[in-house]
Amino acid sequence: MENHKEKILVVDDEASIRRILETRLSMIGYDVVTAADGEEALETFRNSEPDLVVLDVMMPKLDGYGVCQELRKESDVPIIMLTALGDVADRITGLELGADDYVVKPFSPKELEARIRSVLRRVDKNGASGIPSSGVIQVTNIRIDTNKRQVYKGDERIRLTGMEFSLLELLVSRSGEPFSRSEILQEVWGYTPERHVDTRVVDVHISRLRAKLEDDPSNPELILTARGTGYLFQRIVEPGELG
Repeated sequence: MENHKEKILVVDDEASIRRILETRLSMIGYDVVTAADGEEALETFRNSEPDLVVLDVMMPKLDGYGVCQELRKESDVPIIMLTALGDVADRITGLELGADDYVVKPFSPKELEARIRSVLRRVDKNGASGIPSSGVIQVTNIRIDTNKRQVYKGDERIRLTGMEFSLLELLVSRSGEPFSRSEILQEVWGYTPERHVDTRVVDVHISRLRAKLEDDPSNPELILTARGTGYLFQRIVEPGELG
């Protein structure tokens, strides 16, 4: 962060939360902009081009779900949802709409700061063990370029969020070997699940990846379920292995 201060957009209709987060995040080196409702959030986002968005769910004019949907039409920016909703299904909705993670209110600012650091670090991270030196992996009609962090299906570029790509890169790095949900959560999101619901973050991201990459997401051939364990990417056969 020496040359470029990462910019965070904090969106919450509670002025006290905006003030606290603006103060704390500024103190640890981020450039912070804020918005008080969904419509202001979209305008501020387009004007300021932040590196990450902290987005409350319950807001006037346009709620966090609506903002998330609009942002995903035009950007892959990391999004962390703030939710006071008790129903697990409501928390998962944000993930299904394209959010990268969520924090439940009331939350510890330290916890949010840790989630922000983890998401930004993972989105910027390049390379994983098990990836060929060229950085390019071809599986059927899917081409994964880990250097450019881009994925193509045939000639069409498939837009992935930073966390979606990091998840795919992790699975590919050990193709044919299963990862547990807890292991994926630690490797990609950077925290240990404290509650069973935390691992739903992984399930929803897997579902999103399958929807984008698989010919038939309901019958996946690339990203497979390891029964009782978690998930794995189909074993990638190197050219030299073909008889």
